[in-house]
Amino acid sequence: MPDQVDFNTKIVQEFRANGGRVGAPFAGMPVVLIHHKGRRSGTDRVNPLVYQKVDSGWAVFGSFAGAAHHPDWYLNLIAEPRTTIEVGTEVLEVVARDTTGAERDEIFGKQTATAPIFAEYQVKAGSRVIPVVVFEPAN
Repeated sequence: MPDQVDFNTKIVQEFRANGGRVGAPFAGMPVVLIHHKGRRSGTDRVNPLVYQKVDSGWAVFGSFAGAAHHPDWYLNLIAEPRTTIEVGTEVLEVVARDTTGAERDEIFGKQTATAPIFAEYQVKAGSRVIPVVVFEPAN
């Protein structure tokens, strides 16, 4: 886990230093920083994720590089969906919403067309359906 924490920390620092732009491995892809609280620990966390703009929100993908289980950030947001995200230089209050059915399939299909690595992640994940979470502005 320390390697993943170090990786995330470096990307977060680069994101903030460059107004939301980052290099490899996310070079050329839109990246959002999602804030969430550990559902058991209560620890504040930040994860960089590739996003897709959808209507007035932002969709992110719980691919976890094709792991057999969901990423912790996803489980944390299901437990507490009110949070903040950083898009470029803006910090926005949002509510996370898990998508299902045709909505999920449409968003994920667009993502795999734009970034084929996500299709590879789904193959690696086997029977686990990669979640698609949409962040919508909080009212």
